[in-house]
Amino acid sequence: MLISLGGLPATGKTTLARGVARKTGGVHLRVDTIEQAVVRSGLADHPVGPVGYAVGYALAEEHLGQGLTVIAESVNPLAVTRDAWRDVALRAGARLLEVEVVCSDAAEHRRRAVERIVDVPGLPLPTWEEITGRAYEPWDRGHLVVDTAVTDPEGAVRSILRAAAV
Repeated sequence: MLISLGGLPATGKTTLARGVARKTGGVHLRVDTIEQAVVRSGLADHPVGPVGYAVGYALAEEHLGQGLTVIAESVNPLAVTRDAWRDVALRAGARLLEVEVVCSDAAEHRRRAVERIVDVPGLPLPTWEEITGRAYEPWDRGHLVVDTAVTDPEGAVRSILRAAAV
């Protein structure tokens, strides 16, 4: 199964992806980690463009082909990126669960954005203005929405696992 987690920065995607990976024994693919590895290699500077997603798609398809559950975590801001994750699942013959992580409390979301600590060395974190000003297209098909302003991480992980039926 491919569980694709998307949402604006500082909504809680990484926390939830790690929790789902622990509970399922799945592979957590984090596009931020991939992008920072590309930057560290000297091949690109931030922003790296679509390379992080392209590598993520390839790794996800390979892991799915081995029968592993993949939790793919990225902002996933555009229909084209969401479609690409769906296409990965289709090519691999895997089930897909799309999850949008939101934080409906703007003050809490801002607090998280301002106070969070970089956990990928060298990764530049976006400012609150960059988070709220970025292009983020509405989702156009059925998906699970998890609101981390009203659900604690454990409850959110349980919701994802229920929807995934794993």
